[in-house]
Amino acid sequence: MKYLIWPSLILILISCSGNKRTENVLARVYNDYLYESEIGELVPPGTNPKDSISLVKNYVNNWVSEKLFLQKAEKNLHDEDLLFEKQLEQYRNSLIIYAYESKLITQNLDTSVSQTEIEQYYNDNLENFQLKDNIVKVYYARFDGDIDEMKKIRKFFYAESEEARDSLDTYIEEYSDLYFLDNETWILFDDVLKYVPINTYNKEAYLQNNRKIEITEEGYVFLVNFTDFKIKDGISPLSFEKETIRQIILNKRKLRIINNMREEVFNSALENNDFEIY
Repeated sequence: MKYLIWPSLILILISCSGNKRTENVLARVYNDYLYESEIGELVPPGTNPKDSISLVKNYVNNWVSEKLFLQKAEKNLHDEDLLFEKQLEQYRNSLIIYAYESKLITQNLDTSVSQTEIEQYYNDNLENFQLKDNIVKVYYARFDGDIDEMKKIRKFFYAESEEARDSLDTYIEEYSDLYFLDNETWILFDDVLKYVPINTYNKEAYLQNNRKIEITEEGYVFLVNFTDFKIKDGISPLSFEKETIRQIILNKRKLRIINNMREEVFNSALENNDFEIY
C-alpha cells in the first residue's frame, strides 16, 4: 500500500485555515494533521539518515492508513455503535484499580515461603497434583561411536558408586558434546526425547521395561540411565511441584492483601456514611 509522502520527507511549513497551530506538517487526512513534533522521539539518536527516513516514512504511512480507515469506519457505523464512553470509563477504572493493587502487593507481600508451608499445602491438596505427563530422573550422554574409551565409559556410566560417577564426569567432559547428568531432578520424559532418539509408541510401557539403555544412530552412541520414573495420571512428587506450590501460596497472599484492603475501605466508608444503597 502506498501513500503520497513529500519528496525526501521535506517538512513544509504551512498554515491551515481555522487551525491555530502553525509548524512543520508531515501528513494530512481530511482535517487531521500529523506534525513533526509528534514524532520527535521516533528516531533513536545515532540512526543513519537512510534508516531515519525509512522509520519516518513507515510511521507516516501507518498514520495515514489508520486515519483513513477510522474515517471510513465512523461513516459506516450507526450512532449507537460509537457510544464507547462506558467502555472507556470501565477500562480506565480497571487500570487505576490494577495499578493501586499492584502497589499494595509490592509494599505488603511477604515473598518468603517455607518448606513446611509447601509440604503442608501439598499434603492437603494431593488430589490436585495428578501427573499430566510422564516424568523421569535420568542421566544421559552422547559420544562419537569410534572413540577408544567407549568400553570404560560404559562401565562408569552404569555403575552405582560415587567413585564411578566422579570418573564418568571426567570422561563426559572430554568426550561428550551432549549430556544431562542431574539425576536428582524430575524432568519430563518428552524433554529427554528431544535429545535422545528413543523410538516408542508406548512411553509408559517403555519406561516400565527399560532402565539402562544404549542407542546407536548416525555414528553416535547414546547412553541413558533412568534412575526413577513416574507414569502420568499418578500423583506428582513434591519436588516436581515445589515451584508451582510456591506460586500458589504467593497468589493466595496477594488475594488476601487485596481483599483485606477492599474490606477496610468498605468498612471505613460505612462508618463515615460515605455511601448509601437505595
